[in-house]
Amino acid sequence: MMNDLNLTAEWLVNHAVLQTFIYAGLLLLIAWFVNSVVKVLLVKLAFNLLSVISLENVRSGNKLIKRIANILPAIVIAIGIPFIPGVPDVIDTIIQNIANAFIVLTIALAANDALNVGNSLYLKRPDAHLHPIKGYIQVAKLVVIIIATILIVATLIDRSPVILLSGVGAMAAVLMLIFQDTILSLVASIQINSNDIVRVGDWIEMPQLNADGDVIDVALHTVKVQNWDKTITTIPTKKLISESFKNWRGMQESGGRRIKRTLYIDQNSIQFIDADTLVKMQSFGVLKDFISKKSTELEEWNKKLADKGLEQVNARKMTNIGNFRAYVELYLRNHQNIHQDMTLLVRQLNPTPNGLPIEVYCFTKTTKWAEYESIQSDIFDHLFAIINHFELRVFQNPSGLDFANYGSEKAQAA
Repeated sequence: MMNDLNLTAEWLVNHAVLQTFIYAGLLLLIAWFVNSVVKVLLVKLAFNLLSVISLENVRSGNKLIKRIANILPAIVIAIGIPFIPGVPDVIDTIIQNIANAFIVLTIALAANDALNVGNSLYLKRPDAHLHPIKGYIQVAKLVVIIIATILIVATLIDRSPVILLSGVGAMAAVLMLIFQDTILSLVASIQINSNDIVRVGDWIEMPQLNADGDVIDVALHTVKVQNWDKTITTIPTKKLISESFKNWRGMQESGGRRIKRTLYIDQNSIQFIDADTLVKMQSFGVLKDFISKKSTELEEWNKKLADKGLEQVNARKMTNIGNFRAYVELYLRNHQNIHQDMTLLVRQLNPTPNGLPIEVYCFTKTTKWAEYESIQSDIFDHLFAIINHFELRVFQNPSGLDFANYGSEKAQAA
């Protein structure tokens, strides 16, 4: 047995090139074996640790484990290459430098994967959308990449990284120019998070950039908004600091959404109420107390006028527009879907060529879009339908049918 080994050793010595290849193959085989064993052990360990948190984190962590497992084969190659006979010192140095550079690159990639896992874990927190850290994660990744690049270049050229760092100071102006957008975005991200300007899930409106919808992502350089038509608008983060936009979060948190709509009344239909119409209006449940109280007030006022009150021009009388305003307000006061603790008013605005505006200003008890629109529509459906009972007309520009009817009436009259 010993003789066979000695003969094999002598034969290998006489065939130096083949000996080099055999040793190199053994080194690669050892590196592969170490990688396989370590990867299996680390994956099992990671599964036991991360499965306690969630299966999603196991899938995220597998990539990190594979990165870490790739470090050991590079270490084996870097340590073992000097022991391979027949390899020139220059080749040894080059392979060692490449292996060391690969180790640095793998550690940097593993660090970035670890940051991704950390961000995934942070997003599990119920308050994560209030203070997103994605922008900070991206900054950390950028720092890791810069440091890794310096160390890789220093390793490949076999120089101290301090020499490269000393040159960075001289290139500060150039770096400031290159990373100008990143620096501005970083400052903007810090201001957005510290002042709680925008969160994921906020409804923001920025007409100048065609953004109107929910914020779905807040990153270092961009903020993504999913518009109501399901398109995606990407806004530079710094724009949220330098330009104005509307955030509807306050409305959503208040629990009430504003209704602010106007009815335009034909001013020719506004008139005093006669006795018959007043009796008819008293049949409206919400108006009964109002009319009784108002009638008493007007009666007492007119009594003070004595003989002057006998003239209709001097007496105070109810108007159909006044009763209609009172009806709308009382109707809203008794509406189950209108927020009674928030501003509620029905007011006249300045007359316009299109009629007298009666503005309805109130808040619904819900902020959900579909429910809000349904409540608003129901209210105005009712108001448009009942306004004729007050002998009022809603203003509307003449249509083709109006002109056709007018022509028909003229023809009949002729």
